[in-house]
Amino acid sequence: MAAEAPHIEEPTAEVAVQRRGIRKGLYLLPSAFTAANIGMGYYAVMAALRGFQVLGGGGGGEVERALGHFDSAARAIGWAVLFDALDGRIARLTKTTTEIGIQLDSIADVVTFGIAPAVLVYAWGYGAVFQAATGLTGWDDQLHKLGWFMSFMFLICGALRLARFNVQATRPRTLAEGTAKVDKKNFVGLPIPAAAGLLAAIIHFAPRPLSSYEANRATLFAGLLMGLVAVLSVLMVSTIKYSSFKGAGAGRRSAMTVMPIIAAVGMLVWLFSRYVLLAIVSVYVLHGLLFRVAALFGPRRAAEE
Repeated sequence: MAAEAPHIEEPTAEVAVQRRGIRKGLYLLPSAFTAANIGMGYYAVMAALRGFQVLGGGGGGEVERALGHFDSAARAIGWAVLFDALDGRIARLTKTTTEIGIQLDSIADVVTFGIAPAVLVYAWGYGAVFQAATGLTGWDDQLHKLGWFMSFMFLICGALRLARFNVQATRPRTLAEGTAKVDKKNFVGLPIPAAAGLLAAIIHFAPRPLSSYEANRATLFAGLLMGLVAVLSVLMVSTIKYSSFKGAGAGRRSAMTVMPIIAAVGMLVWLFSRYVLLAIVSVYVLHGLLFRVAALFGPRRAAEE
C-alpha cells in the first residue's frame, strides 16, 4: 500500500493578504534610502550656502560658524554615499528593483553628488577666496569666473557619467559571438559618488574655509582645488575601469571574510573619520589610474609591441 502523501495546508486568505502587504512594503524600502539620499543632498547645498553667507560677515567668529556649516555639508554627502550604496543592494537582495526606482536613483545622484559638491567646493574653496579679493578686478575676477566654470564642468561631467551608466545597464554591449554581456565587476569611468566623496572628505578633513588662510596660501590652495575638480571631471567621463565591489560578500565563505573587514572599517571611520574617509576615497580614486598605467606597460602591451 502506497504511503499517503503529507497534507500541506494552503495559506488562508488573511495570510496571503499579509504576505502581499509585506511584499509591497519591501518595494518602498529602496526608495526610502533614495529619498534619504536626496535629503542629504538638499541639506548639503543649504549648509554650503549658509556657510558662504556667514563668511560674508568677516571676522574670526564668522569663520568658526562657517566652518561648522561646511563640515556638516561634507558629512551629509558622506551619509548620502552610504545611502546610495544601500538602496541598490537592498533592491537586488529583495528583488524589488523597479524602473521608477532606477530613474529616481539617477536623479538623486545628480542632486547629491553633482550639484551639492559643486556648490560646496565653490563656497568653501575658490569662490570664497576670490570673493575676498579686493574689488574682484583683473586676474582675481577671471579666476572667480573660472571657479564658476569648474563647478559647472564637474556637474555636467557627473550627469554625463550617470547617463552613460544607465545606457550601458539597459543596453548591454554585444560581443563578436552575438551574446550580450554586462561587466558587473567594474564601472567605466570614475563613479560620481566617489568623485563627490573625495571632495567631501577633503572638506571634512580641513573644514576651515580657504579664505581664512593667508592670501598667497589661499590662492594656491584654491588653484589646486580647481585642478582637482578638473581631474575628477575628466575621470568621470573617461573609460578607465573602477572596481564595483558588487560581488563582495556574495558567497558564504567570502561573507565570513568581508563582514569583519566592514566592521573594522566602520569602527575606524567612527573613531578617525577625518583621516580614514580621506584615505579610503583617495585610494579608490587612484586605483583605477594605477591599474590603467599598469595595463599600458604590462605583459600584454609588451607582447603587442
